[in-house]
Amino acid sequence: MAAYLQWRRFVFFEKEPVRISDDGDGMFTLPSGLTVCDSGRGSLLFGDMSGFIWFLSRSLQLTSFQAHKLRVTHLHQLKQHNILVSVGEDEEGLNPLVKVWNLEKRDGGSPLCTRIFPAIPGNKPTVVTCITVHENLNFMAIGFTDGSVILTKGDITRDRHSKTQILQGIYPVTGMAFRQTGKTTHLFVVTTENVRSYELTQKDYPYTELDSHGCGLRCSTLTDPSQDLQLVVAGNDCVYLYQRDERGPCFAFEGQKMIVHWYRGYLVIVSKDRSNFAGHAGNSHTMDKQLLTIYDLSNKLIAYSCIFTEVVDVLAEWGSLYVLTRDGLLHALHEKDTQTKLEMLFKKNLYVMAISLAKSQHLDSDGLSEIFRQYGDHLYSKGDHDGAIQQYIRTIGKLEPSYVIRKFLDAQRIHNLTAYLQALHLQSLANADHTTLLLNCYTKLKDSAHLEEFIKASEGEVRFDVEIAIKVLRQAGYHSHALYLAEKHAHHEWYLKIQLEDIKNFQEALQYIGRLPFNQAESNMKRYGKTLMHHVPNETTRLLNNLCTNFPQNGEGNRANPEEFIPIFANNPTELKTFLEYMIREHSDSPQGVYDTLLELRLQNWAHEMDPQVKSQLHDDAISLLKSGRFKNVFDKALVLCQMHNFHNGVLYLYEQGKLFQQIMHYHMQNDQYQKVIEACERYGEQEACLWEQALSYFSRKEEDCKEHIATVLGHIENRNLMPPLLVVQTLAHNSTATLSVIREYLISKMQKLSQQTDEDERTVRQYREDTARIRREIHELRTSPKIFQKTKCSICSSSLELPSVHFLCGHSFHQHCFESYAENDVDCPTCQPENRKVLDMIRAQEEKRDLYDKFQHQLKRSNDGFSVVADYFGRGVFNKLTLITDAPTGRMGGAKEAGLQRELLINTKRKA
Repeated sequence: MAAYLQWRRFVFFEKEPVRISDDGDGMFTLPSGLTVCDSGRGSLLFGDMSGFIWFLSRSLQLTSFQAHKLRVTHLHQLKQHNILVSVGEDEEGLNPLVKVWNLEKRDGGSPLCTRIFPAIPGNKPTVVTCITVHENLNFMAIGFTDGSVILTKGDITRDRHSKTQILQGIYPVTGMAFRQTGKTTHLFVVTTENVRSYELTQKDYPYTELDSHGCGLRCSTLTDPSQDLQLVVAGNDCVYLYQRDERGPCFAFEGQKMIVHWYRGYLVIVSKDRSNFAGHAGNSHTMDKQLLTIYDLSNKLIAYSCIFTEVVDVLAEWGSLYVLTRDGLLHALHEKDTQTKLEMLFKKNLYVMAISLAKSQHLDSDGLSEIFRQYGDHLYSKGDHDGAIQQYIRTIGKLEPSYVIRKFLDAQRIHNLTAYLQALHLQSLANADHTTLLLNCYTKLKDSAHLEEFIKASEGEVRFDVEIAIKVLRQAGYHSHALYLAEKHAHHEWYLKIQLEDIKNFQEALQYIGRLPFNQAESNMKRYGKTLMHHVPNETTRLLNNLCTNFPQNGEGNRANPEEFIPIFANNPTELKTFLEYMIREHSDSPQGVYDTLLELRLQNWAHEMDPQVKSQLHDDAISLLKSGRFKNVFDKALVLCQMHNFHNGVLYLYEQGKLFQQIMHYHMQNDQYQKVIEACERYGEQEACLWEQALSYFSRKEEDCKEHIATVLGHIENRNLMPPLLVVQTLAHNSTATLSVIREYLISKMQKLSQQTDEDERTVRQYREDTARIRREIHELRTSPKIFQKTKCSICSSSLELPSVHFLCGHSFHQHCFESYAENDVDCPTCQPENRKVLDMIRAQEEKRDLYDKFQHQLKRSNDGFSVVADYFGRGVFNKLTLITDAPTGRMGGAKEAGLQRELLINTKRKA
């Protein structure tokens, strides 16, 4: 049986006769005597035995014109130009003429004939067998029965722009076709006995012998670009396809071929109906039956077959095929739409053929995906899960993946599910759930090879959710794979989690942090520092030292804050001390928390150290740290630390720095350090005199014999006149060991000084009385006796007085111009005015203060809330020390003079009172 009979047959075309009107009231009939047909440019063209060329439009309107005087033998309508080439006879005999018609131009109602030349290859006329024209209008070939071919090169529409060359042959030419590939033009020439390919772009037109057998007239054609413009040659046994330089595939289509055409990817063959011929050999009418078959070579199927009676030709126009029979009838073959054809294939479960057909028909991706889905469902229902998954893979990007995944969740189909999920990831269409599912499939199958290939395959674009993949691999125990992904894709937190929590490789985790950028290293040390410090304390400390001082990856000059890492050393005080000492050694401007913590560590070590030599060194270190000057703003905190650890020298140092002299005294008193108490008074007594009084009170309460210390204190109190004698006696009265002999020298000295002071005061009083009496006499004289002014010099400029002059009763005289320049008013003496103003201000202040004191006493007695009255007067500054500033300070002598003046003023006021 012939091979083509094994191809499946379908009815992809619908046959209908061409009628005059749509209501089907009559068949359309063409004129009789038609000899040749062609189509193109929206018309079907026919040539007849009378020399007419007929045009049939889509509306079935016939027009014609006289092309040749006798008959038309060949027509060629160009597809890209409205040019028609005809071959016919204008006179009896073998004198064929070639005419080129421009259908767009008219000449007396007929198309314009632009060129006429005889179709004679040599001196002896011969019959024309075929004609073909290149679409670029630069080549035309005419074949003859003697095997020669006239090749015209140049503008075929004009004689003067073309050249003619004869290609010699032996066997009658049955078919020709031009093939354009880039800038190369080939001419296929088919004879009854061979097939040649001429290269027209080279000189002398060299040819290649493609085959040693040919075909009959109208049994060759050229495919479209979908089949790479191959030449089809249909013999009685086989159909051959040829490239420009070699023979291509062969199809065993038996039967005597009459007509061959190529239409939209289909090979149309009209052949003798062998079945009818064999079955009805005695009936002469069956000899005219012919079989029209439409082959789909790409999909290996027969798209349509039908028997016609005496087919004249098959034409293609207006999107359909038209079959012209000898009786003048036209039959239309309309191709069914792609969806209809696919449904026909689906009904027969021919999904593979449907896919092939859809691709050849250039069906869109959505349509193809639906075919793949249906095919996959069909295979799945048959139990062919491997085949089904391959079809489902081809739906990726169109079909929802869950539709497929649900079908293969069974454990026995995990291999198929894995294949689908792999394809999903390869196309970068997988989500986190798909990644999780695929990795679970790998781990369930224990397929480490494919798992490793999957995670290492994506060198460029990542086709899966890396974080999800790390989680799944970690949960499944594939730690090395998870680490690979985490490190490759810079998921630092996951890498460290796996190293620290799963593998327990603390050293590697620490090295990994050391290779990270500064910000990443800092954040991860804060997160995992405690764990690393517990297991690798020395290495962790070194990394922290670098991170806070000179981290290798720190390109911007930043450094971490060491204070933030102190909690990491909670259980590692030794490493913490090393870390903190390194910080203050490298950067003296380290945060305060570093110094505070280091001080606490040193105090702890000092408190617990038993070796005297080491303890002494620790003591010096702590003192040195306190003296660094970094605890001025946190004085209280440092003091508390020293007190907590009983670090006495540190406490005393801080008291001294804070000028807390009384606290130093109290510290020595609490520890009964008598000599230290005396030394503290001697050292700080100048700054705080009350220390001696506190020392006397302290020694007076001691039951031990402190006579020596009391005597020392009394000596300082006496020298500085710090306490009244009565208060000293009352203070020492509490000491049972202090006898009169202890204070005898003090009392004698004190009494002597008081006696001397009394004498001095009496002398001062006498002096003031004498001065007062003298002043009163002067006042009296000024009031009752004339004053003689005998000054000869001005009291301001010290120059000799000249009139006019000004004299004052105080005895000062001035030039008038000097007085006017320096006097503040016309009444007071410029020389005496400053001293007079001081005295008047002091008197006025004393009177105001005395009045204010009386008012204060009155309000205090009458008020129910005495405290609020006192607070009010404190707020008003009543109890502040009175200071009068009248002139700029004149040194110690000026201060003494002012103090004496105040004393005299107060004494005079008291006496007047």
